[in-house]
Amino acid sequence: MEAAALIAGSGWASGINLYLVALLLGAAGRLGWADIPDVLTRLDVMIVAGVLYAIEFVADKVPFLDSFWDVIHTVIRPLGAAALGAVIAGESASIGTAVGAAVAGALALDAHAAKASTRVVVNTSPEPISNIGLSLVEDVGVAGLVTLAVTYPVPTLIVVAILVVAATAFTIWIWRIARRSWKKLGTWLEDQAWYPSAG
Repeated sequence: MEAAALIAGSGWASGINLYLVALLLGAAGRLGWADIPDVLTRLDVMIVAGVLYAIEFVADKVPFLDSFWDVIHTVIRPLGAAALGAVIAGESASIGTAVGAAVAGALALDAHAAKASTRVVVNTSPEPISNIGLSLVEDVGVAGLVTLAVTYPVPTLIVVAILVVAATAFTIWIWRIARRSWKKLGTWLEDQAWYPSAG
C-alpha cells in the first residue's frame, strides 16, 4: 500500500513539477521520513534535481515562457515520473517495475495536461501576477501531495483519484472551449476574405 501511494502521489505531482518531487523524495529518504530508494537520496541526484527545480521555479512564473517550458516538458515529465515509478516499484515485492512506471507516467501526463491547459488560459492575462500566484500554489500543492504520500497511503490514493477525475474533466472542458474559439476565428477570417473592405 505504501509503495502504491508513493507511486500515485509522486506520479501525479511529477506532472506539475518533476524536479521538486525528486528533490522532496530524496530529502524524505535522507531524513528517514519514508523508505525511499537509495538512488533518489544520493547527493548528486538531489543537487541536479535542486538546480533544475530552481530553473523551473523562475521559468514557471514568467508569462509565455512557462508555456514554452511546458511544451518541452510534455515528454520529460511523464518519462521522469515513469522512471520514479519504476525505481519505487523496484523496491516493492507487490508491484512490478513496468506497472509502476506505466501508472506513474500516465498520472503525470494527466496532471501535465491540466497544468499546460491552465497556463494557456492564464497567459491571456497581460499581467504576471496570475502566473506567479498559480505557480506558487502548484509548488505548495506538489509539496503537500508528496508529504501526504510518504505519511498517509490511503488518503493519498483517494486524493489522487479525485485529482485525476478533476484534471481530466478540466482539460477536456478547456480544449472544447479552445476548439469552439478556433472555429469562430476561422469563420470570421473567411468572412473577412469574402467581403474585403472598400478602398
